[in-house]
Order: sequence, then structure tokens, then C-alpha cells
Amino acid sequence: MADQLEKDARSAGRQSRRATIHSADPATGEIIWSGPAGDAAAEVAAARAAFPEWARQPLSFRSETLRRFANVVRTREEQFATLIARETGKPFWEARTEVTAVINKVDISIAAYAERTPIKKKDSEVGNRIALRHKPHGVLAVLGPYNFPAHLPNGHIVPALLAGNAVVFKPSEKTPASGAMLVDCFHEAGVPQGVIRLLIGGPDEGKALAAQEGLDGLLFTGSVRGGQSLHRQFAATPEKILALELGGNNPLVIWNAKDLPAAAAIAVQSAYLSAGQRCTAARRLIVEDGKHEEFVAILGELIDRIIVDHPFADPQPFMGPVIDLAAADHVQEQWLELMMRGGKPIRRLDRPFEERPYLTPALIDVTAIKARPDEEIFGPVMQLIRVKDFDAAIAEANNTRFGLAASLVGGSPEQYARFWAEVRAGVINWNKPTNGAPSSAPFGGIGLSGNHRPSAYYAADYCAYPVTSSEADRVSASIAQGLREPQSEKKR
Repeated sequence: MADQLEKDARSAGRQSRRATIHSADPATGEIIWSGPAGDAAAEVAAARAAFPEWARQPLSFRSETLRRFANVVRTREEQFATLIARETGKPFWEARTEVTAVINKVDISIAAYAERTPIKKKDSEVGNRIALRHKPHGVLAVLGPYNFPAHLPNGHIVPALLAGNAVVFKPSEKTPASGAMLVDCFHEAGVPQGVIRLLIGGPDEGKALAAQEGLDGLLFTGSVRGGQSLHRQFAATPEKILALELGGNNPLVIWNAKDLPAAAAIAVQSAYLSAGQRCTAARRLIVEDGKHEEFVAILGELIDRIIVDHPFADPQPFMGPVIDLAAADHVQEQWLELMMRGGKPIRRLDRPFEERPYLTPALIDVTAIKARPDEEIFGPVMQLIRVKDFDAAIAEANNTRFGLAASLVGGSPEQYARFWAEVRAGVINWNKPTNGAPSSAPFGGIGLSGNHRPSAYYAADYCAYPVTSSEADRVSASIAQGLREPQSEKKR
């Protein structure tokens, strides 16, 4: 009894020392959610205990449970979208598309699992066969970002649960409420409490979670810096799966486009959706020098029409604020650095409300900067780069350590074929925005954009591992070579 009282006292002490995480509405500054930081070790232990029973369930059982999850989200669609809009600052219409993506992820994942991890059996010799099946890893951690606090972590969680894994999910400390609602929907649908665990916390809790021995892998969507840190941390544990979905310094090439207003619309969609807080957002706009003036003028006029306002404004805005004041400050610092290096503003990055993290869409000509920073500016800033010919356009598109998304608008079929063949990126589009990646296809990048673990349709690949089996219905074996004669034979 005394030992139990001592354990309870220690637990209460740890709880009292834990930080309280607050989530604020970027548009108003209002605190909309608060909760204590969690215990990574306890959450992993709970998931570890629940994993075997979940993994033993047939695939059909797990599939139907996740379909119930989709239905639960569907019944709470308005509530969920409202929460996402309030917590991220993104327009309500955009938050609704995110919830729709959460719902659609289930059927897409079920189809992907059937295609990517099928059961295969092949007869070989008489009475023998070769079998291919897949097993879950065990307990997987999922670290989610703030820009799509439901859709992006859900893109890891659903395939992981479908494969039979248990999951410990730590949402971004900037969007914990959306993460909590997502987990609540899983539980309401019948996913056992231990199979999907919620860990609230900041960087310290994320590091503690990644360091747990009870983990079999970690699935991460976030910054390059965070991905590099995790890569170093997992260097000594190659037996654990690590899937990294990171950022991009993505090129958008406009080349002899016949419909300039349409090309400008694609540029605006590529650069400024979600206030530029998308890993696939176009950061570099590459155009032919001397033929760019008319296009840039049309683009500038369209930028001037963009409504920047709170998520529920009427009319609905194209952009809301960025996630918080620190993020807005950082984007402004990067903008100022470009100007100090010789960049020429075409549309300035302004701060219409100093006390709130609103930023206006910006366009800056950085052609004259000799050593342009190869960084992801995670906000509404697009850099114009003028080049002399298509060879230079491709060279400029590849002038980055990243390799997530790239798009060509205009050009001939032959030029697009060359663009596709020579540009280094995991998502390459033609006459479409850089951020036009379907969930029914693999999604991922190369270079600093990932570690060759594409997500979306290919998430099944890193949520289960293949097991090859040679099987026979009865025991039958002999050794034909390399044995001495039996002793009984020698005596005869």
C-alpha cells in the first residue's frame, strides 16, 4: 500500500510539473483550447499493450472500423471544419475541404492497402508454394504539422491502423484541439483507446516520444530542420522505420503560356493558398526574360484582388493569417533579407494588423541576387526569377537542395517531356498548380524534401513490411550431397 501511495505521489508530481499547452485563434488571439502536456512513455506503453489484439483482428474488421470513423467525421463535419478554421486561421471554405480529405482518406487507404500489400501465393514444386504476406511494424509514432492539422497526420494514421499498427499521435503544439478531435473521432468509431493514443505537448514531448524504446517507427510531416533532427536521432536504430515528409523550395515555370490570366490564376493558387503555408507552395516563379512583362502585370492585378481576412468573413477570403506572430515575424525577416541582398519588390509583404499575424501576398524579383537563399519561406512570398531560355529555366528549377514539387505552365508537349525528365522532384505537373497532388497517388519528394518514403497512396509501403514464406503441407526433406555413409552401411 505504501509503495502504491508513493507511486501515486510521484505521478501527481510529474503531472503538476507538466506544462499547459494553449491553442489560440490566430485571427483574434482568443485562447480556444488548453490542456496539460502528456507523458510519452505512458502513451507508448498503452499502445504497446493494445497492439497485439488489434493486429490479430482480420483486415476486414479493421477496414470496417475505419469506415465507421469516416462516418463519424462526416456527422461532425461542420464542427470539425469550424475548429480547424479557428485554430489555424485558414478560411472556412478551405477547412471544409480538409475535413472532406479526412473522410476520403479511408476508402483510398483501403484500396491502396489491397494494391500495395496484397497476399500472393505461387506454387513451385509439387506440394510446395511461395507465399507473400505483410505484417504491421507494431507501435508507430505520428508527429503532425499545424498547416493541415487533421488531413496530414490522418494520412499516416489511417494506413497505419489499417495495417494493424497501434499509433501514438502528437499533434503540433500550435493545433492540439484539432488533433484531439481527430483522435476522439477514432475512439467514437470503435478504434480501441489503447490503439490510438493522443500525446499533447511541444518539442520536448516530441523528442521524448521519438526516443522511446517501445516505438517501432515514426512518421513525420514537418520542417526540414525537424526531419534532419529525427534522422540523426534514428541513425543508431536502423531497425525502426522512419518516414519523413518535409518541405520544398518549389519552382513554377511559366513559358509561352497562351492564356495569361489562367497562368496568373495558377501562380496565385500555387503560391498563396493557405497563406503560403503548404509544403508544395510555389516559392520561385521562373519566367523568360523580356517576355514576362505582360504576365507579371496581369499577375500583379490578380494579387491585388486577393482578400485577406478572418476565416468566417463575408465574402470569404482567399487567405487568412499565418499560424502565429512568431511565424509572421520569421517570414518578414526572410523578406527583408531578400531585399537587403538586392531583391526588387513587385508587391510588398505588408502587415495590415501589427498585433495579429496577417500578411499580404508578396512578389519580389530576385533575379539580381547572385546567391539566393535556398530556403523554404513558409508564407505568402513568391520570388520572381528571369532566365534567358528554356535550358536556363530547367537549370533554375533544379537550383535547390529540395525536390518536392515543380510545375510547368505553358510550353509544348516536347518541352514538358523534357521538363518531366530533367527536373528533380517527386510531384511534377503541367498546366496545373504546384500544390495539385491527388490523394490517390503517391506523395513525396527527394533531396531535403524527404527520405524516399512517399506518403498518400504509397503510405501502405511504410506501414507494413513484407514476409516471404516457403510452405509445404507435409514434412519432406533429404540431403543428397556431402554426407558420409551411415555407420550401419559400413558394418555390412
